Amino acid sequence: MRELIHKLYQTQTLEREELIFLISERDEETERYARDLARKVREEVYGNRIFIRGLIEFTNYCKNDCYYCGIRRSNKNAARYRLTKEDILHCCRQGYDLGFRTFVLQGGEDGYFTKERLANLIYEIKETYPDCALTLSVGEKSEAEYRAFHEAGADRYLLRHETADKDHYRILHPEPLSLENRKHCLETLKKIGFQTGAGFMVGSPGQTPETLAEDFLFLKNLDPEMVGIGPFISHGDTPFRDKADGTLEDTLFYLALLRLMLPNVLLPATTALGTIHPSGRELGILSGANVVMPNLSPLSVRKKYMLYDGKISTGDEAAEGIKNLKKRMETIGCQIVTDRGDYYKK
Repeated sequence: MRELIHKLYQTQTLEREELIFLISERDEETERYARDLARKVREEVYGNRIFIRGLIEFTNYCKNDCYYCGIRRSNKNAARYRLTKEDILHCCRQGYDLGFRTFVLQGGEDGYFTKERLANLIYEIKETYPDCALTLSVGEKSEAEYRAFHEAGADRYLLRHETADKDHYRILHPEPLSLENRKHCLETLKKIGFQTGAGFMVGSPGQTPETLAEDFLFLKNLDPEMVGIGPFISHGDTPFRDKADGTLEDTLFYLALLRLMLPNVLLPATTALGTIHPSGRELGILSGANVVMPNLSPLSVRKKYMLYDGKISTGDEAAEGIKNLKKRMETIGCQIVTDRGDYYKK
């Protein structure tokens, strides 16, 4: 086991069968070794710097009906909302004053936010805050839409692939969504020039060591600037309401493998990780992660953007707790920095 971890550390790759064996047969000693090496690699590339992103969850309307998601179209219990342009700009202003230099606009696939509306919003944010990076996370769009967003000033785009296995994808998503189109979108984003992020849920229904191996190999081939993974957490108003959640141990181990495989990647310790364990984000950082994403959304809507049950929405994960978050990072030897936190290129 240690030999496989060391091989991954030295070569940044493993064969499919090696990944399957490592994922399915690892023990606690292997996990500790991987996490220690991942922390070493993160420090070699980025030092003790942890980057913060100001998350703005601007709409929870979504045309899709993904089986795991609390804002799926069929959830009649969801309290729907859309932030206005003025709301969003106010969030940016508050975040800028707190020191944020990256904003993340995240939302469901909401038809109200047309190409023109979203491009105009992007342009206004970038005109107002030219020293800031802007990340979008608004799902599958056409190439023309992606180009319009990039030309308006968006720098980064997050689109988690969720799984690289076609059969597993169908377990998670109904028609007409397809893994083929998801991958096409990611390739298009890279081609246009976005700093691109992909990723998957840990412990999602139907996930196996074999599907996970496909995820790691897909990410290695895609070579994204960002990877977002977090534990699957069930939501009571979805078909997966009774499914078991992903675990802390699995998430930390896979974070470590990703850092070893993609040494320069921007790797968040997610809100979901902080939801399943009170020190989840610190443990994520100690396993190779180097990004945290406090919430800049208005307090009035945070509990409405409920992708899964129990999502933390007040406290340290919110922007108001940034001072406390800085102290928590300092206790593990890390320092939150307020620059754009761009992908490090050799």
